[in-house]
Amino acid sequence: MATGLAKVNGQEIFYADSGGNGPVVILAHGFLMDQSMFDAQVAALSPEFRVITWDERGFGQTKWDGKEFSYWDSARDCLGLMDHLGIKKCVVGGMSQGGFLSLRAALTSPERVTALVLIDTAADNDGPETLAGYRMMVDTWVQHGPVPDLTGVIVNIIVADPAENPKWIAKWQNFSREAIKATANCLLDRDDITSRLGEIKCPAIIIHGTADTAISMERAEALRAGLVGAGKIVAIEGAAHAANLTHAQLVNPPLIEFLRRVTAA
Repeated sequence: MATGLAKVNGQEIFYADSGGNGPVVILAHGFLMDQSMFDAQVAALSPEFRVITWDERGFGQTKWDGKEFSYWDSARDCLGLMDHLGIKKCVVGGMSQGGFLSLRAALTSPERVTALVLIDTAADNDGPETLAGYRMMVDTWVQHGPVPDLTGVIVNIIVADPAENPKWIAKWQNFSREAIKATANCLLDRDDITSRLGEIKCPAIIIHGTADTAISMERAEALRAGLVGAGKIVAIEGAAHAANLTHAQLVNPPLIEFLRRVTAA
């Protein structure tokens, strides 16, 4: 596994590349996560596929310029990383906010996105009441830091796995308040792209945890209904938001089957 920093759009994007000559798959992580959340997918997919994972602005080992940004900027970061690595087109995907930016990459450069992997994600935004609750959480983090009462609630929304929860809470202790503010603004202020889903023609797989309280199965169904290339949702029984992290044994087989189909010569 090779790692590096790619100078893209004024950022230094950290990425990991499994290498090899197989079809390329780029995967983007969810909010408050980093590229390591796909370790189980990288292990299962390579060397049959060349899997690239990366840290988005404000997260992980990416050196971010500290400025406000949107998921359209993140989509351009993904496309810029492809340029850096000499990849003309490939399968693009991600979990939650990784899916938000992947959909926008497909809208920005449809000729470069051959298929989409969409894990626990949506095309819309949350309702006003939910957004207000999330903003209160962000304000608490900015004012008081990642205190246990707050991180306990957040980790059970995203991960909800006793074995994994402490690992992510430990990482959150190192998040700067500036990064939390900018990344949360990007998340909470995102535009609703539901009306544009019909522009996306490539194949798509939608994988969704049945116990996801952050993005409901109904919203996943709305995403599926808008994408002409999406088949039936792959429901991951009992999984919360980060289904690929906590239920890799259920996610990986249908993901591999989809990737083989859409990349067949």
